[in-house]
Amino acid sequence: MYKTLRLIAVLALVAVWAIVIRMWTTRQTLPPSAPAVTSGQSGTRLVMGTFANVTAVARDQDTITRAVTAAHDELDAVDDMMSDYKPDSELTLVNREAFDRPVPVSEPLFEVLQASLEYSIISEGAFDVTIGPVVQLWRDMQKQNSRPTDQQLAEARQKVGYRHLILDAENRTVRFARPGMKLDLGAIAKGYAIDRAIDAMKAAGAAGGLVDVGGDIRCFGLSPKLTNTWRIGLDDPDGDGDILLVLNLTDIAVATSGDYRRFVVIDDQRFSHIINPSTTASARDLTSVTIIAPTAMQADALATVVSVMGHEKGLALIESVDNTEAILIPAADPALFIKTKGADDYIR
Repeated sequence: MYKTLRLIAVLALVAVWAIVIRMWTTRQTLPPSAPAVTSGQSGTRLVMGTFANVTAVARDQDTITRAVTAAHDELDAVDDMMSDYKPDSELTLVNREAFDRPVPVSEPLFEVLQASLEYSIISEGAFDVTIGPVVQLWRDMQKQNSRPTDQQLAEARQKVGYRHLILDAENRTVRFARPGMKLDLGAIAKGYAIDRAIDAMKAAGAAGGLVDVGGDIRCFGLSPKLTNTWRIGLDDPDGDGDILLVLNLTDIAVATSGDYRRFVVIDDQRFSHIINPSTTASARDLTSVTIIAPTAMQADALATVVSVMGHEKGLALIESVDNTEAILIPAADPALFIKTKGADDYIR
């Protein structure tokens, strides 16, 4: 049922603007010695509750096909492993049994959970994958078109806390210290999947490529116009199709979070899908958070972190992280850009 609800939510969002990131490639005259390459796109596919598109650049069509297929295979594999709505996923097994016993998990899932705890620590709890009970509560209340009561939120909050997530690296197991805990990897699994897809494209022989899953993007190597720069347009949160700015990216990732992209509507009021773990309320300070980082997993997680922390604390955190930049749009003033010091280096 949740899979159906997510699909409906995604399709509804497409009516306004499904993927808020657009891609262009720069035009440049090539020297006579430039290698003969071609490019191809996969077209739009549904994965992880959103839309995915893969672009590959290579010397021949066979390599392009192989790279695109490998990328989508990785996206599907991570979805099958880390979905919280697929009954046979690894994550579902953990959520069902980890309070009763230590649950052995695969290396990829353990890697994501370890990274999640690291982001929880550096963000002082603003990032917390144990937010699952609160997310589930909001989903249930959306079906009833009613806001959660203070008592319901307080009860859900008792089941949340990254310090109660016990990871045993030696045995690669996961255990919950409290009953009713539930993991939700929606703020990090998509980025991890993109990184896996990029690695698969490289291994397949692509000279360049881009993976776009719901507007979270990572690119590498040659663009379809045979430059090393991929141009990514950041859309206006108002949803009118205007482009606010264009980013020039090379071998890097970008992720955008905000209440204009994914949300729930209850009693004609829109609530962001991003939940503050300490208050169990939806994050409202920023309408858009764009993070540029070396990997998609970093960009994905940090976009959620900053959305929850707010622009002052969030901006300070990003300034302290190497090779990472942020572009923020406050909810109170959508015409205002708040940027880290190095963000302008990526803006055309």
